[in-house]
Amino acid sequence: MTAQQDDQSIPILEFDGEREAILEPSKLIQPLPDMPACAVITFFQDVIDHFVAQGLAREIHALRSEMGRHPIYLHEVQGQPVALFHPGVGAPLAAGLLEETIALGCRRFVACGGAGVLDRTMPMGRLVVPTAAVRDEGTSYHYLPPTRAATPSPQAYAAILATLQRRNIAYLTGKTWTTDAFYRETRTRMAARRAAGCLTVEMEAAALFAVAEFRGVHLGQILYCGDNLDGDEWDSRAWHKNWGVREILVELAAEACLAIPATHTSSPDRAS
Repeated sequence: MTAQQDDQSIPILEFDGEREAILEPSKLIQPLPDMPACAVITFFQDVIDHFVAQGLAREIHALRSEMGRHPIYLHEVQGQPVALFHPGVGAPLAAGLLEETIALGCRRFVACGGAGVLDRTMPMGRLVVPTAAVRDEGTSYHYLPPTRAATPSPQAYAAILATLQRRNIAYLTGKTWTTDAFYRETRTRMAARRAAGCLTVEMEAAALFAVAEFRGVHLGQILYCGDNLDGDEWDSRAWHKNWGVREILVELAAEACLAIPATHTSSPDRAS
């Protein structure tokens, strides 16, 4: 399928299935011979900084954007190397840095970060493993045909659940709502997403799932319940200070990533 040329159509829905882009990562970026196959994508810069300060991670490469350097670190878990990097904030940058990390040689990913909750009864710090991400952002539509949601790879999802069960860690599963506009999370929209089965809201999951599916790599995500949208007023619940959960979550993500089988992804059923 090629992009439509109809001025009356909606551009974001004009999916173009052409495989090679003008800027193709594999032609612009050389693979690194020592790049680990497994990578943790974490939105917790404080945890990365702590690991580096404690000698638990060292920089092995750096990507670049107009924001500056985006370091990739080597972190050992269970005696095995795992890449560790912050993908920036928001779907476009996260997708771009994921693309470049795939081009460097990573093939199995687990992302971890915080998310807003759509139900006040969900305790701060509880882990959520997304089964699907509602595509209320723009980036995923450049990778997959228009659908309601994007999904993690089945193998990554299964590895995450197995890791949490082995560690006897409580978790929830359900949809997450990916949006580009955190200042446009209205009560009406939030209620509609919750009614459709979304437990959380964040800004990157749908795009990360879409890029991974397009590139044929494994990717799953673990979120932890942070701020609360289900109240008379927004409540941050000081989620960014929940240090214990954040550091443990990065280690859990690394363990789960190592448990993903080294195979090409299968094609998951499209979530609705």
